[in-house]
Amino acid sequence: MEETVIRVLDLYKSFNSHRVLDGINLEIERGKITVIIGKSGGGKSVLMKHLIGLMKPDRGEIWIDGVEITRLKERELNKVRRKFGMLFQEAALFDSMNVMENVEFPLREHTSMPLKEIRRTADDRLREVGLLGFGDKMPSELSGGMKKRVGLARALALDPEMILFDEPTSALDPIISLTIQDLIKETQMLLKKTYVVISHDIAGMFRIADKVAMLYEGKIIAFGTPEEVKKNPDEAVQEFLRATGMPGFVGGGV
Repeated sequence: MEETVIRVLDLYKSFNSHRVLDGINLEIERGKITVIIGKSGGGKSVLMKHLIGLMKPDRGEIWIDGVEITRLKERELNKVRRKFGMLFQEAALFDSMNVMENVEFPLREHTSMPLKEIRRTADDRLREVGLLGFGDKMPSELSGGMKKRVGLARALALDPEMILFDEPTSALDPIISLTIQDLIKETQMLLKKTYVVISHDIAGMFRIADKVAMLYEGKIIAFGTPEEVKKNPDEAVQEFLRATGMPGFVGGGV
């Protein structure tokens, strides 16, 4: 039975006179990969910041695991944020720390685990992303793809229920992008967590998504499985798919 873990209801957000979110409605299922696509500057990152309470909407509701977060005070919001891990666009590693220290950092900051358990947990996370044995490396010694792997290991460190990915394959060559896509899919299938991804890499994300939501002019204009979105007859959807090299399927035609 499908279970909604994130529910966005009639969400609006403007900056000065520019409306970025114009009545967003979206449901994200627990234990699935949901990819949010749309034009650059179209509000994907703004929506993601609302999901973890970094921005307050002008109006609307956001329900996270049964809790409506838009009116919570900071202390209560922090409890909700513990449910999330985040993989940033640039991985956002600490340059002065080695790989192991980067993965250990959230455990040291937010738990009272003994050092031995922290090290074991960090080893487990590095194993899951294929980097066991790289703990002594510095970020400057890593490729872009390896930095993304370390960022994912750190996002998983506190065993969050949900992971948010901000452009996980940006600035990577096509081969490394495929590797990161496969890693996202493999870790999600292994850990059964809820993944929410925003990405310009449409073809790649359609490979791994369970559900796709398209954000256009502040609204979700298409939502469903990758195949359902490909078949969506809305001209804006089809134009976007063609522009990004995806074949559209309307009325059975190609």
